[in-house]
Amino acid sequence: MSAAAGRSPLVVGLTGGIGSGKTAVAEAFAARGVPVTDTDRIAHALTAPGAPGWRAIRAAFGPAVFDSGGALDRGALRRRVFADAAERTRLEALLHPLIGDAARRDIAGWQCAYGLLVVPLLLERGGLRPLVARVLVVDCAEDEQLRRVMARSGMTEADVRAIMATQASRAARLAAADDVIDNNGPVAAIGAQVARLDAQYRALASGAP
Repeated sequence: MSAAAGRSPLVVGLTGGIGSGKTAVAEAFAARGVPVTDTDRIAHALTAPGAPGWRAIRAAFGPAVFDSGGALDRGALRRRVFADAAERTRLEALLHPLIGDAARRDIAGWQCAYGLLVVPLLLERGGLRPLVARVLVVDCAEDEQLRRVMARSGMTEADVRAIMATQASRAARLAAADDVIDNNGPVAAIGAQVARLDAQYRALASGAP
């Protein structure tokens, strides 16, 4: 699938609450040859030891959120910023510009008619929203989100709910969606929905009616 000459790729913004299944959906699109730019992966790369985000966090927050080897202690940082909105805002001010620049560079390298930009806080923060032609929401019930995150991470219910409280509500995400993938059921149910949307996005990107 090559982009039409002179036409920028169609950018589909994939979002959803914590535990909704964004990674599984992104992997299903990638398996169909769709380029995926994932801002969580970018953030992890930027906060690896010595990287620009790592240096910025070290300068702003000090050694308390790093382990003895100098690596970022993501759990300690998460607990700190979700306990204090001002600290969370400070962290976002450090990282979001770096993440945004890296995402734009990645998208500029797409050699396809459309691709997926995965942004957990696409609707809440909006910094990358202008890049997005369509918003694709991965949806599941809040109780299911809670169950999945606790099962995979070992986080307490209170910790997960604290994160969910900083994200858009399920109703707000659905209201903002151009397209929705229902991920309340088994992972196997994702495939047919992704196949349908992939065909739809390819047609949109090609200018087909």
